[in-house]
Amino acid sequence: MDRPSDRTPQLLLLVAGAKGAIGTTLAATVAAMQETPQLVLPGLTTADKFPFLGECPSVAMAGWDKSDDDIIGAITRHGVLPEGMWRPHESRLAQMSIFDAPDGALSITAQIKQMQADIRRCCERYPDARPVLVNLLPAACDLSDPARYETVDALITEAGAGILPDLAYVVAAIDAGIPVVNFTPNTVELPAICSLAVAKGVPIAGRDGKTGQTYFKVVLASALKARGLYVDGWYSLNILGNADGLNLMDPDRACGKLNNKTNLLDDILGYPVGKRYGRSAHKVHIDYYPPRGDAKEAWDVIDITGIFGLPMSLRLNLQGRDSILAAPMALDLARWAVALQTAGLAGPVPDLGFYFKKPVGNDAPLTFEDQLVALERLESRIESRIHKRSHGDR
Repeated sequence: MDRPSDRTPQLLLLVAGAKGAIGTTLAATVAAMQETPQLVLPGLTTADKFPFLGECPSVAMAGWDKSDDDIIGAITRHGVLPEGMWRPHESRLAQMSIFDAPDGALSITAQIKQMQADIRRCCERYPDARPVLVNLLPAACDLSDPARYETVDALITEAGAGILPDLAYVVAAIDAGIPVVNFTPNTVELPAICSLAVAKGVPIAGRDGKTGQTYFKVVLASALKARGLYVDGWYSLNILGNADGLNLMDPDRACGKLNNKTNLLDDILGYPVGKRYGRSAHKVHIDYYPPRGDAKEAWDVIDITGIFGLPMSLRLNLQGRDSILAAPMALDLARWAVALQTAGLAGPVPDLGFYFKKPVGNDAPLTFEDQLVALERLESRIESRIHKRSHGDR
């Protein structure tokens, strides 16, 4: 029997933004799993799912980034993990193929060509591994006129400047038959791209990973709704000092994430919070605060009313680690995406709403309970289709 460190990779993560805080934490996670899987597996929701994908720790990682640092330098710079946690896996980390991100001034066609050449090299290195693109690029300004891109051809003939950089990665992957996980708030699931995904038999899981504050917001809002308590107002503050926090100080870059964090509350509850005031009483603020680094802090003040309209309130203070929360979710979603493709399911997957602030697709489950039920049904559907395929549809 092979030692854990000798496993042949059966899943290949192709990470856009591989040297960011989440990307480097994911890299350390992948490396650590080969030697000490017990440090990671308890934090995965898919650890005991999808046996047809092979052993859960059998993962390799490659990707792209514009940073001049090597992967070790990037891990050190972000400071998410203490050195003693990643240094034992330095040799594995150094072996990961991290390519230069394509020049954003190039045409989308040229960017796609470069990335597909990189993808082929990775797949040749890991011929038995199933690839999946994990998009971890920073929040960016959305397309000003997405309707103009009715076809993929209309998109790829554009110059790269002014286009979401994510789109080139997503088209390159889908065109190569590789599933996509969009962990970012960036709107890459344009109708033309979704149509291409269906045609290529590729699932798209997204949008905007639900890591900390928003996860608990969904849980609490669902519980308050179930209990018949009326939410009169909800104030949310996030302070974080990593590169993501600094990036989100740009209002144009932050608008998508703020909208995703704000709109879901009304959707869950079934009424606009603050309706009786004539304006929204759901406030969400993100502030860059360097001393926190990756250890973000989230404060929520929740005003509710019971019978007779009498007021009550809740206070929630989350002191989380942004990348530590996000990295296992990205790995879970990669496994879901490859399982979906193996089962012959393609296009946006709304049933994965448990993981996202803004799940893409029709009739996405809204409440926490509905999201859990949707996951169970999706898993059963995957297993059923895999069983039928393995038995010749008998």
